Amino acid sequence: VPLGLLLPRRAFRAAAPVVVGIANAGQAAPSVGLIVLLFLWLNDWLSGFWIAVIALSLYGILPVLRNTITGIEGVDPTLVEAGRGVGMTTFGTLFRIELQLALPVIMAGVRTSLVLVVGTASLACFINAGGLGEMIITGITLFKYSLMISGALLVALLALVFEWLGRVLELLTRPRGI
Repeated sequence: VPLGLLLPRRAFRAAAPVVVGIANAGQAAPSVGLIVLLFLWLNDWLSGFWIAVIALSLYGILPVLRNTITGIEGVDPTLVEAGRGVGMTTFGTLFRIELQLALPVIMAGVRTSLVLVVGTASLACFINAGGLGEMIITGITLFKYSLMISGALLVALLALVFEWLGRVLELLTRPRGI
């Protein structure tokens, strides 16, 4: 979110396409590939769990970054100018006008990112990071389809719970009057 708040500013606007392009490239890469590549690179320093946390965090950046930039750019410039006209500083207009109006769009990106990361987290079992993916892989290995389906249903249910919680959080953080 802080990076998304910074990139639409005049001083950093030239860097926005590069940063969003890098985030798009990271999102376009297969998630299991990102997890395994980070494991191969960081295995000597970190455990599988922390590598999975880093990989999933990187994988979830794009929706939040893109929605933050879109939300900030979607704020009516006349409202920002009106805030400046009544004596607000740059930070004042950012936090009291722009961020408040962009918050619904930002929270939609956070919700999307949460669901994406929860669904992808089951792939962390490939680097010994545990999780519900272990249940799915065990079911496949032992030809116990009931175990595999149970694991898949639990992952789907967890993703739906996070979708619902993200929606509730989005509604709670929506400024009054919008």
